[in-house]
Amino acid sequence: MTHCTEWRNGLRGFKGSSVELAVIMTPMVHLLLLPLLFSIAGGKDLEEKKGPFENTVLDVPEATPVPYPLYQFQVTDPHVNDFRLSGEDVQDISISKDGWLYLEQPLDWSREKQFTIMVEALADEEVVEGPIDVTINVLDVNNKAPYFNQSVYTAVVRENTPAAVPFIRVFATDQDDPETPNARLRYSLVSEIPSIRDTKLFQINPDTGEISTTEQGQLLLKAREGIQYARGEDRSIETLKRKFDDYCSVHEVPYEQNPFFTCVQRAEMRRQNLDPLEDPDYTLFVRVQDLEGASQNALSGNSRVQIAVQQNLWKNPGPIRIKENLEETYPLTIAKVQSNDPDARYVLVQKERELKFPFEITQNGEIMVTEKLDREIKERFILVVLAKDENDNEVDPPMEIYVLVEDVNDNAPVCDEVTVFEFQENEPVGGLVGELLAHDRDKEGTLNSILTYTILSQNPPTASETFSIDDASGTIRTLRLLRRREHAVYNLNVQVSDAVFSTNCKVVVKVIDVNDELPKFEENDYGNETLAEDTPLGHTLLTIKATDNDDPDTGSSEIQFIISEGNTDDVFAVETDGKGVGYLVLAKPLDFETSPSYRLQIDARNPEPLMESLEYGSESTAFFSVSVIDVDEAPKFSMDILDVTIYENITKGSVLLTVQAKDPEGKEIGYKLDGDTHGWLELDAATGEIRTKETLDREKVDSFKVTVTAFEKANPEKSTERDLHVRLLDVNDNVPKLVESQAFICVKNPKPVLIKAEDSDSDPFSQPFTFSFGTKTGKSPNWELHQVDDTTAELKLKKPPSQDKTFSLPITVKDKAGVGVPQAFEVKVCNCTELGYCYIAPEGLALGYGTGPTIGILAGILGFCVIVFVVVIKRINKKSQRKAQAEEEERNAMM
Repeated sequence: MTHCTEWRNGLRGFKGSSVELAVIMTPMVHLLLLPLLFSIAGGKDLEEKKGPFENTVLDVPEATPVPYPLYQFQVTDPHVNDFRLSGEDVQDISISKDGWLYLEQPLDWSREKQFTIMVEALADEEVVEGPIDVTINVLDVNNKAPYFNQSVYTAVVRENTPAAVPFIRVFATDQDDPETPNARLRYSLVSEIPSIRDTKLFQINPDTGEISTTEQGQLLLKAREGIQYARGEDRSIETLKRKFDDYCSVHEVPYEQNPFFTCVQRAEMRRQNLDPLEDPDYTLFVRVQDLEGASQNALSGNSRVQIAVQQNLWKNPGPIRIKENLEETYPLTIAKVQSNDPDARYVLVQKERELKFPFEITQNGEIMVTEKLDREIKERFILVVLAKDENDNEVDPPMEIYVLVEDVNDNAPVCDEVTVFEFQENEPVGGLVGELLAHDRDKEGTLNSILTYTILSQNPPTASETFSIDDASGTIRTLRLLRRREHAVYNLNVQVSDAVFSTNCKVVVKVIDVNDELPKFEENDYGNETLAEDTPLGHTLLTIKATDNDDPDTGSSEIQFIISEGNTDDVFAVETDGKGVGYLVLAKPLDFETSPSYRLQIDARNPEPLMESLEYGSESTAFFSVSVIDVDEAPKFSMDILDVTIYENITKGSVLLTVQAKDPEGKEIGYKLDGDTHGWLELDAATGEIRTKETLDREKVDSFKVTVTAFEKANPEKSTERDLHVRLLDVNDNVPKLVESQAFICVKNPKPVLIKAEDSDSDPFSQPFTFSFGTKTGKSPNWELHQVDDTTAELKLKKPPSQDKTFSLPITVKDKAGVGVPQAFEVKVCNCTELGYCYIAPEGLALGYGTGPTIGILAGILGFCVIVFVVVIKRINKKSQRKAQAEEEERNAMM
């Protein structure tokens, strides 16, 4: 035990403590005063820490101030006057003579999460009770700050790196319990230097620690200016001198003494040898916090990220614009790209699968078009440029470049060979004749495709202008009254022009007669027709005829037939070609019970309106009567589709559905049910009521179909069938079950045991499962249970037993809805052979045969005995026969 303790610290963790003592005590005083002080500090809590002398599990937070009372054992034996502890960690725990367990050393969760000590009750140094096990679970508290694995990180990022694409990741660790918020970390960016007001160039993923550029950083990050080198060009001091001379041809001062040259030289060396540690362009200060950064009490750690910005020569030159049909010498250079790798070679491919690809690229990165382009064939190309090293590995990301072909005015307007319009005579001045349609293949919405319309000539000519045309839309209108007797046809020559080209279009205007004649039926009453109600659809009942004396092949002479009255539910229709002949046909089924007769009124009409003051009369109307004959029909269901969706646990005898059918003639009908292979349903033959007669089970079948038949009782052949579809919804009527209930673990090689479960229910009453021990706390002192996937868990043994033993562990498996029961899982822990099998078979799995194998073995033995018996009998019979034959031969010889 601890002999000297600072009691102020020891009492700091007690509830309601107001006692402050600083006494250095002897061990005897220590033991005598502890119960008194603890009772003063928190007597109510201490009462809750007492219990019988039996196996006990205690949860103790790490860093608990010491000494601290953990638990007091209450023994029933009055002779007990002392206790004794044993175990590996007994130095952290002490026990008083009255059974109080005390924590003597602060616990550390990261060092040990659980340990077990044994306690014995003594009477004058003799063990009278025990030993019992005391398992102490060390609970994590948030007393360890997270820390980065590096104090300084370095990174290089190129100009124009896409936003949100990580270029470095910082990583921090927390030694607290990873299953608790104490170790759940969150990263943040504290500051960046140099900083631009209200502009952040960098960002950090709060969950992963990945650092990337922002959208502003993608645009604003710039590398130090430097010299650009061509592919394969040497980057030596001599090359630098030559490039310096190209800009500053001053030779009086040696290079080494020229301050301008030495400045350029130093800057180029810095750029070529980027060192973010020694010479960063930006410095980021990053922080990590536990408790997910959501608490003021969160602990934190800090680090620094030093970033150098690298020049990005791999820049997209697009979109590239080139005029169509450009008169140049080909191949023609239209753009140039440069890789960040000076020794890269370039490959050009097309993104679209085109038969023709008129582009190529040189090894200096020059993109060339090999021939003239035509916008009317293809307006846009997508080029993909790849930069590769000598091993065909890409050194820069693929670059998509758009090539846009610009339009030039190289197409003339186009119109139909002849455009024909019809216009009725005597229409008011300004009437619309029609709109001349023309188009231009040049780019729409540009000056190259805007058209202008002009009437060049008219035939026959007239004294005054007859037609006008809108120069922008091509709409033609009349300028005077047209009379057919003057001219029946006009031919117009219309010019359609764009800014460069023009086309002449022919327009024909036909002046048609005014609709001053009425269509007339040959007969105004076509009599009566009798039809059976089961007459097939499409049957032609009647042919009707009418005539019109207006000009043929015009809208004034075209005849349309319309059933204006008596056609209830549109049962009939008239088919016609517009030339005065119509066919009255059956369009929908007849029903004697609904409509036993029809009186149809059929009107003849023109699509062109009649001239003013003229109206349709009786000569343009005809009548026809239809009588329907009753036919014995099969019953008809009220619903065409019978679908039912129910839960599988529906009460036995519940009504699923009541089907309804009627006989058109009002005859009595009955019902029957077929196809119920499971025998789950029953049908009332008189009412059509369908009930459940057995318990339904979705695990057997989730849907099924039966046939319901309605029939005339007097004539069952007159029947109608409907399919009833029943879909069963799942209920949580099955708990998850262990696939295997036994396993064994070798002490020599204690591999975890996989526990797998299954559930007959479907989602949401099935997986994912949760696994736990079926104890009050859901834990076990010597076993660990970890989830592997939705249906499997892993069982681990913490400490092997001193001898072979079979453990029966209660395992609770719950489904997604939280339903489950404890199930016994037996694990045999044993010494094993080299092949990993127990020397002794696990309990309950004795090496015996079941009833089936035993009967088979006995039958085999009996059969073998019968065969041996038959063979022996046959051999004895043969031997007797040979002996009798020998005796007979001997007798014959003597005779």
